Amino acid sequence: MESGLIFGGVADQSHHLRSLLADMAEPAGSHASKEIERPLCFNIRAADCSGTRSSASILIDKMYAKRGYLSSPLSAEKTPNRLTLVASDHYSAIGTLTVGFDDGDGLLVEDLFPEEVRKLRDDGCTVCEFTKLAMDNVVRSKRVLAALFNVAYLYAYKIRGADCLLIEVNPRHVRYYRNMLGFKVIGATRLNTRVNAPAVLLSLDLAYVNEKVVELGGRPELAATNRSIYPHFFCSREESRIISRLRGADAGNSHIYRTESHVSGYSSAGMKPTYSDLPMHSANIQGLQAATSLRAA
Repeated sequence: MESGLIFGGVADQSHHLRSLLADMAEPAGSHASKEIERPLCFNIRAADCSGTRSSASILIDKMYAKRGYLSSPLSAEKTPNRLTLVASDHYSAIGTLTVGFDDGDGLLVEDLFPEEVRKLRDDGCTVCEFTKLAMDNVVRSKRVLAALFNVAYLYAYKIRGADCLLIEVNPRHVRYYRNMLGFKVIGATRLNTRVNAPAVLLSLDLAYVNEKVVELGGRPELAATNRSIYPHFFCSREESRIISRLRGADAGNSHIYRTESHVSGYSSAGMKPTYSDLPMHSANIQGLQAATSLRAA
């Protein structure tokens, strides 16, 4: 296997994936809901060099601007308490997400929700946040989105020991995150001045995610009857390989995941934005448009 590669394989080409990014409020049959079959080869790597981080920042800026949000670039250098993941199709960034940990400087979500974060700490939770989530709206694949979230969850929960995930999202996207991943609202709507948009604080028990992955992961055929994104997560065997690659990413090997899949819906759409930190503001993939906090990480 190629050095640095976490996973390689060909997805079941007969299985058509619907976009996780499509806006749930969008009527069926609209232009954005059309699916175009096209082979999609993508990989996920840690943004550990200036070029990869710049590509992620450009994607974030582009997707935020389309929604009328403010944004700020990723820092030029990676930091110990943050890991930025980038999904790429050939050499173009098509998705990005940053995982932030509660080390030293605290979390970006604390700017708007300090009491809520303090209570979680007091209750013994080890908190983390997903921010600067952006998905290029020419990609409408649940596989890409699920892979990004799955890798981020594995790093947060199984490597860094976090058990509670926080994100900030626009209030109109709450239902989407609840249905797709099981998030719960723990902080009421407030204005996030960093992105100039309203934000709600959501939390997700990562032990619950683990249970859903055991139950549904690696079984995309269940997506026909299960509304969540979990059937598109990896199976346990793939997870073990990816965890090994993630440990390598901590040691300097950036290539985490690679796959080639025949994905339908390789067209425009979006994931519901999450804003936690300006950059992490999910780059609007319109369904899960960027489930990540409004923060700019």
